Amino acid sequence: MPGVGEVPPFDPELRAVLAALGESAREPVTAEGLAARQQRDAAGRPRPTVGELQDGGRFAVEELRAPGVADGSEVRLVSARPAGATGPLPLLYYLHGGGMIMGNAWSVLPRVLREWALPLRLAVISVEYRLAPRAQYLGPVEDCYAGLVWAVEHAAGLGLDADRVLIGGKSAGGGLAAALALLTRDRGGPVPIGQLLLSPMLDDRNDSFSSHQMAGHDTWDRTSNATAWQALLGDRYGAADLAPYAAAARATDLSGLPPAYLEVGSAETFRDEAVAYADAIWQAGGEAELHVWPGAFHGFDTLAPNAVLSRDARDARTRWLRRILGR
Repeated sequence: MPGVGEVPPFDPELRAVLAALGESAREPVTAEGLAARQQRDAAGRPRPTVGELQDGGRFAVEELRAPGVADGSEVRLVSARPAGATGPLPLLYYLHGGGMIMGNAWSVLPRVLREWALPLRLAVISVEYRLAPRAQYLGPVEDCYAGLVWAVEHAAGLGLDADRVLIGGKSAGGGLAAALALLTRDRGGPVPIGQLLLSPMLDDRNDSFSSHQMAGHDTWDRTSNATAWQALLGDRYGAADLAPYAAAARATDLSGLPPAYLEVGSAETFRDEAVAYADAIWQAGGEAELHVWPGAFHGFDTLAPNAVLSRDARDARTRWLRRILGR
């Protein structure tokens, strides 16, 4: 794309962290190197055990199984809540990141439990959806939908408030949460009270201004993005009639969706697609709160958790959750 201009400046604290991490922090994921990258990710991101997630008795944790979309298939869920919490709890139904090619339901829980479940007294279910390229096209979002339906149907037995369910996720998980909101709306499924979309991966077309502008600079750039979308979509990659349940930015009707919280960095590949998605929700008469964090790259709060900008982002998310939950 001609005329993409200069790269927006990184926040000074974030720039220092990125420099200390070296070039490995921006190593792109390629189709040729995907299998090796998945192996490295699995080795470098070990799954905490149930005992480790219980954190000395602070949380009650169990692994669950929900029926999948195919006969005999299952979706694995990890359920957690503050220990001793009584009464039906609101539920954050959370979808992990990793480009839909990496990550797992267990490793994201320590932060989610510490930052939200404990202070807000809510339950969390993290979904182990199938990863691409083993699962393609609608496989991952169908897993997420199957788990959501099962959790709401069994809310009473799980100690959940079926009328106070939020869906959310980060990166690929944010994109899946947006797609899940569309899918459950169109199927007449469970009605979430909000959608938490953190640096969401929304648009398979990978052709926004920011995707070109941040090529080779962001921690997840358009090369990695293309690799991930190709792995997910297979021969549907680039199709003009791709369903919005695969890539939420393809949706032409964003009416009737739950209130959304969207955040993205100004120095991030996903910047323009997240801003466009918030704008499309507003144009459809919906509710969206949008934060564009100045100088932030993809995954900034994970790589630099103590930076002022990371703390501000966490505070803003929590304030939104409190408002939605009425707490």
